[in-house]
Amino acid sequence: MSEDQEENLSTNPPQSDAEQPVVDEIPGAAEAQMAAGNFVPVDDVAEQLVEAKDQLLRSIAEMENVRRRAQRDVENAHKFAVEKLLGELFPVMDSMEKAVETAESSEPSEGTKAIIEGVSLSLKLFVDTLAKAGVEQIDPIGMPFDPQLHEAMAMVPNPDAEPNSVMDVMQKGYVLNGRLARAAKVIVVKAS
Repeated sequence: MSEDQEENLSTNPPQSDAEQPVVDEIPGAAEAQMAAGNFVPVDDVAEQLVEAKDQLLRSIAEMENVRRRAQRDVENAHKFAVEKLLGELFPVMDSMEKAVETAESSEPSEGTKAIIEGVSLSLKLFVDTLAKAGVEQIDPIGMPFDPQLHEAMAMVPNPDAEPNSVMDVMQKGYVLNGRLARAAKVIVVKAS
């Protein structure tokens, strides 16, 4: 470096970005930037601000919806987690009910009375335990046929019963926390 260059550096040291002249202080700089398209008109800024605010509000609403949906899914998982297990337990209940029904229709002896009573108490305990877990039994004999709760297995004419009512239940149905877990299989009275 020559002496002139060193002297120029000592009198005019290089400026950092913070020390660079502000555009407003340079004559004609603002007009040059506007001409180059670097400045955005106030109307466009306001429009962009409205769009950004709208997008932010939509994002907040979407996050709230996702949170509510996740909360509902967790609640449903807790409420209906046992549904698969119930599907396995319902046939056990059906078998116990048939055992009691068959034993009661046969000639009872001293030994059979004790077995009937034991199985009946076990069945009652089973039904009560399921009721505590939110399971309700559907036994619709004499009630109007409801296709949302009942599955019609047959239609039989019966002049003594109301048409379109349940005459017999082949298999009881169950509702878990207000949702159908198994439809009752029924025989419905046909209109004459």
